[in-house]
Amino acid sequence: MNAPVKTEDVSLAKRLRTEVDRAIQRSFKGLEYLGSPAPAVGTTPRSLLHRRGTLGLYHYHPQSAEVYRVPLLLVMATTNKSYIFDLAPGQSLIEFLLKRGYDVYVMDWDAPTLDEKRLKFEDYTLDFIPDCIRRVQAHSGEPDVTVVGYCMGGVLSTIYAALHPEGPLKNLVCFTTPIDWKKMTLFQAMADQRHFDVDRLVDTLGNVPSQVVMGAFESQRPAGRMAAQIRLWDNMWNDQYVKGYRMMDRFGAETLPLAGEYLRQTVKELVWKNRLYDNTLRVGGRTVDIHDITVPLLHVTAQYDHLVPPECAAPLVAQAGSQDKEEIMLPGGHVSLVAGPNAVKRMWPALDQWLAKRST
Repeated sequence: MNAPVKTEDVSLAKRLRTEVDRAIQRSFKGLEYLGSPAPAVGTTPRSLLHRRGTLGLYHYHPQSAEVYRVPLLLVMATTNKSYIFDLAPGQSLIEFLLKRGYDVYVMDWDAPTLDEKRLKFEDYTLDFIPDCIRRVQAHSGEPDVTVVGYCMGGVLSTIYAALHPEGPLKNLVCFTTPIDWKKMTLFQAMADQRHFDVDRLVDTLGNVPSQVVMGAFESQRPAGRMAAQIRLWDNMWNDQYVKGYRMMDRFGAETLPLAGEYLRQTVKELVWKNRLYDNTLRVGGRTVDIHDITVPLLHVTAQYDHLVPPECAAPLVAQAGSQDKEEIMLPGGHVSLVAGPNAVKRMWPALDQWLAKRST
């Protein structure tokens, strides 16, 4: 008579079969990974409204029969393409907003040309953003506009809002926007005034290549890429994981060069002197005082953000003069806050709930 098979033996056998199957799939799918093109991103239908050098202003085609009155203008950081807002169907913040009834416009960026190496805060906050807002007003037929800024796009949006308290800004929304740059430990280490000669860098290169920007980030987290590669191989059997990894990896790999004067200004005025936090930053001969922001304000921060730690972002809501203001901290990192499975479940619904009450 055969002895009964123990439950733990059956469980162990199943785990072993699973691991063997995954090991085989890793081998086959690893070869597919090496030979296949990167997944398409940014596929939600849109139209180019305006092109001016490094700037492109896009309008996304409505996907709802009823549309909120107040349009949204999304402002991306100048170092990145805006498709982080529009990775893929079902994983697109823009698609989500369109289906919820919002009228969406986006300020997207290309690499600055050599002629644009002198772009500064003044150009972005007193020219590009106001010009795009006027074009959104004209195209939508609405006098009010909500501005949504991500990271350094949030910094530029904050500066704009502080310098235009008379409007036409209806609401200001920021994602992971750095205000107290003394708390930006990563940037403080990268741009330590004792060792980093920003004048020499900018005067020599003009525009700062993306390789320099990415190299500086990776030097502060040298094991980060290796750990990501290990996780990728471990999950090579999982098609959804691999697809998500490739989209995020593409976003990082396609980091844009920085206009030289913009970098010089950021390092000297924000990283070294912390003028945005101290309300002593001068742009176009005017003082940028966060207390002058009075429109409804939402700031969404990421609990595990290594680029913009929550304590660095917190002063925006604390200092703003708005009566209607709110900070929401959600689990996640700098990118996963706005894109990926957790963003779909957490940040997007919270954003929709806040905007819906203030977009009519």
